[in-house]
Amino acid sequence: MKITFDAVPLIADKITGIGWCEAGQTMKLAELYPENRCEYSFFADRKGNAVRQIKQFSGKNIKLNTSRFPKKLYRLLSVLLPVPYSAFFGKKSDITHFFNYIIPPGVKGKTVVTVHDMVYKAFPETVRGRTRFMLDAGLKKSLKRADIVVTDSEFSRTEIVKYFSWCEDKLRVVPCGVDTERFHPCGDSQKIADVKASLGIEGDYFLYLGTIEPRKNLERLISAYNAFSKKVGNSPKLVLAGGKGWLYDGIFSRVKSLGLEDKVIFTKYVPSEDMNALMCGSLAFVFPSLYEGFGMPPLEAMACGVPVLVSGAASLPEVTGDCAVIVDPYDVKSIARGLYRLYTDEALRRDLSRRGIERAKGFTWDRSAQMLHDIYKELV
Repeated sequence: MKITFDAVPLIADKITGIGWCEAGQTMKLAELYPENRCEYSFFADRKGNAVRQIKQFSGKNIKLNTSRFPKKLYRLLSVLLPVPYSAFFGKKSDITHFFNYIIPPGVKGKTVVTVHDMVYKAFPETVRGRTRFMLDAGLKKSLKRADIVVTDSEFSRTEIVKYFSWCEDKLRVVPCGVDTERFHPCGDSQKIADVKASLGIEGDYFLYLGTIEPRKNLERLISAYNAFSKKVGNSPKLVLAGGKGWLYDGIFSRVKSLGLEDKVIFTKYVPSEDMNALMCGSLAFVFPSLYEGFGMPPLEAMACGVPVLVSGAASLPEVTGDCAVIVDPYDVKSIARGLYRLYTDEALRRDLSRRGIERAKGFTWDRSAQMLHDIYKELV
């Protein structure tokens, strides 16, 4: 098969979970099935930044299919006119896979699209305006263009059916994996110390790692941490690590209004090479999100042997199973009790660490890529 992977999520300045999902699946699929001809397609900028970025993923198994046409101009034109994708990236692929919800018009061959969640329908107030507009305008058309729609979890499958019941027969679930070369128990105490120092962290800490935005439920987490810290006195810090999303002012304001500026640490965007040490240095990983299509960060923390707290919402219990402390994301007291349990119960932390490592082993990119390849074979 000749397989084209749309590489837009991989050439972003700051790669998010969608990009890491595409990287894990495409790199492993190309490695496991070298008989296929795989390529990344993308609009290359004049300075070559996009090409340099993509080469860290392409290796020897994935070719590059680039167009020098201005990306922003293409986006503008495609909103106004049905500009065919094949005019820029050819007509010879058996399958073209788009990993970020939208299939443009005019794609030759079979098409696959990954729809990660329905948050723009379930919690529209937590989604950036232009993203909501794009999905409102384009997702239904995209689902109709797709031969197969891939999603990350059974939860997300049921959510897509709730809003687009007519495409149920097209849906396939392909869980994400975890890269155990990047995320694993870390015995390098110096590396952990260096990463902590670079981010201004001292002593023990609870860690949240992800985008700073409303959907992640960080205002309630901060309020719960405030109640917890009052109860235990000299409490661990709360580290909120990651890039700013949108509507984040309320999150920073909550810290200030509660007088927690010395206890809650906001870091800069954390480079990929520092994430493992940052996770392994934490007392526990906390992720009380309101809505996730899969939830890769808790799984990555489990692979590191770090005890995890997650909300009992959306896909998170599906991913973590019984290997995490589950809390009610809408109940500040429930989140505070979860923090207290993790802080005071060392035996619980050891048990969650052990069982989390084992559960994470079931979510591999090998398995994910094999399931995706079976879908491609089904199509051709």
